[in-house]
Amino acid sequence: MYEATLHLQLEGDCVLSELASRTGDTIVIEVLELHDELVTFVVQAEGYARNCYEILSEAEQVEHVELLGDEAVLVTKSSCGAYPAIHRNNGVLRRQNRIDKRSRVYHILAFQHDDITNIIKDFQSFGTVTVDSLSEFPGTDPALTPRQREVVETALEAGYFEWPREISSEELATELGITRGTCLEHLRKAQAKLLRDAVDSLDDLQMT
Repeated sequence: MYEATLHLQLEGDCVLSELASRTGDTIVIEVLELHDELVTFVVQAEGYARNCYEILSEAEQVEHVELLGDEAVLVTKSSCGAYPAIHRNNGVLRRQNRIDKRSRVYHILAFQHDDITNIIKDFQSFGTVTVDSLSEFPGTDPALTPRQREVVETALEAGYFEWPREISSEELATELGITRGTCLEHLRKAQAKLLRDAVDSLDDLQMT
């Protein structure tokens, strides 16, 4: 498991960069969901949520915007490409990411070094990338059951985690000789263990 902190400066226009420029503040967002080429996230905007809402409501890239009380805004917009690049290369955002009028910062977890390399390559297609840090979690050996390890390894080899997927969950289950529900349950539990162990390892390192 690897963690990388990447700085990206977009070459094109982005509504969030415009938002940061107009509010004069760094924008902190938490991504909730990717669907097709759209991304849904929450903007943490304590003290200026109404201003954010009004600016985002005017943007053509924004499909939906909604006030969440006085401190946050829910947004669905077309992605600049960063979040799909992370997702299709098996990456997961580690924390909230920060965006200002010049650049943005992504803290990413990935299972393999090649995944990080591919994310960086994809980022370079629409901006300038700087690698702030890249490290492997030392001694990480998630306690997967033999069956969970078999399912994950088979899924990786068959392209289940590729973007777009090269095999469906039903086809994967057939290849493994189990039901689709059992297959998805093994995958869910294995991914949860891998991510939990990675986060715990990182927290332990930060405390030392």
